[in-house]
Amino acid sequence: MKTIRFFAAGLLLLTGILHLYLAIKAPADPNFVPALAFGIVYFAIGVFLILKKRFAIWLGFIIPIIPLVLSPFMVDFKNLDAWTIILFAIDLVVLICCLILLLKKIKLLRPPNTYNKINRFVTVFAKPLLLS
Repeated sequence: MKTIRFFAAGLLLLTGILHLYLAIKAPADPNFVPALAFGIVYFAIGVFLILKKRFAIWLGFIIPIIPLVLSPFMVDFKNLDAWTIILFAIDLVVLICCLILLLKKIKLLRPPNTYNKINRFVTVFAKPLLLS
């Protein structure tokens, strides 16, 4: 899981830098502010993933969904360039990595199985009653 977390963090750092580069490269672009904002947010989430912050996996799952869901409504697919496709692909890979991490985390947080609870009850309460 450590490898997946670092892979997702690296991709988020990379896409953060790419968003910042694209925003600074064309400041007259109407998408300047969203690209700058997403660049800062992606970079911060990448740093948080490296630092193992609790909420970083959730942010790494939720934030990349935003451009993937909104892109069919906002992007003109006639003028789709390679950068946009690369950024969408990175978002999709980060989304999958964070989903794997979340599913693994939820699986580890399951309550102990029933057998252990019954065994503990018998050991603590029933045996002393039967032996007396």
